[in-house]
Amino acid sequence: MTRQLGIHVKLLGTILIATLGWLPIAATAETYLLMAEEDGCYWCAKWNEEIAHIYPKTVEGRTAPLRRYDLHSDTPGVAFVSRVHFTPTFILVQDGAEVGRVEGYPGEDFFWGLLNQMFEQARIPLDTTG
Repeated sequence: MTRQLGIHVKLLGTILIATLGWLPIAATAETYLLMAEEDGCYWCAKWNEEIAHIYPKTVEGRTAPLRRYDLHSDTPGVAFVSRVHFTPTFILVQDGAEVGRVEGYPGEDFFWGLLNQMFEQARIPLDTTG
């Protein structure tokens, strides 16, 4: 009886591991969009005016919620690929590491396309459940 129970537990564990292996890695990873900004930044203000109120309601915003940091005073605790020099800079972060970046704000029409390119290049599927 004990041997039979052990076999069932082992089989259940194997099934569970195999099932978890099918889940996309991004589903368990912490993903967010980090915006580097600074006081007096014209393009930051422009982004805030055109996109900030829309972003959380989009599939992109659900997939990578926005976090902000001041370029000159905050330390976001992210492993950047390179130093941030310009504001705004939008950094796609997954599990504490930069996986994509857009420097500057090219306007509403181009922003969404560049953002989606970052998701595709990082192989992060968009959260379309909302």
